Amino acid sequence: MQLFDRDGSRKYLTVAERARFLRAAEQAPREARTLCMTLAWSGCRLSEALALPADRVDLAGGVLVFATLKKRQDGIYRAVPVPPSLLEALDLVHGIREAQRRRGRGAAARLWPWSRMTGWRAVHAVMAAAGLSGPAASPKGLRHAFGVAAVSSGIPLNMVQKWLGHAQLSTTAIYADAVGAEEQDIARKMWG
Repeated sequence: MQLFDRDGSRKYLTVAERARFLRAAEQAPREARTLCMTLAWSGCRLSEALALPADRVDLAGGVLVFATLKKRQDGIYRAVPVPPSLLEALDLVHGIREAQRRRGRGAAARLWPWSRMTGWRAVHAVMAAAGLSGPAASPKGLRHAFGVAAVSSGIPLNMVQKWLGHAQLSTTAIYADAVGAEEQDIARKMWG
């Protein structure tokens, strides 16, 4: 896995691009907005977000608990801390508290009962509204942006690995290869 495609184009959104994406998401339909926020603030894969049921939104703990779908085993979960604003939006739009009070605690209530393609189209529409295009303007670009932002903020690689659900630390280490403003931010910390 690399942060640039064969043509040398960046495959992640910068901090400014991610902020533009989130501003554009505020104008999207409610369900699309919460999906976009979830992808941007958790770094999860699109398929993991679309599989998220109400019972794995831990409002008290401040985390979303994702089933890690890439490891090809059932029962592997990871908790990712997310901002309170995301949790509030999920509760408002998807009725998390209400679903968790019902029998089964919302285990069968997927937040977005959409296909992968429908989810991708919703994210792509917000990317277009934000004026973003190219390889970075995708759900994967948001995942990579999360990794770069986490490393740039000084989050230890082992925590980023846990949050992204990577089996190998070497996969997570690619986010330390960020360039441009992100690389300058990392270098500034070293300079003092």
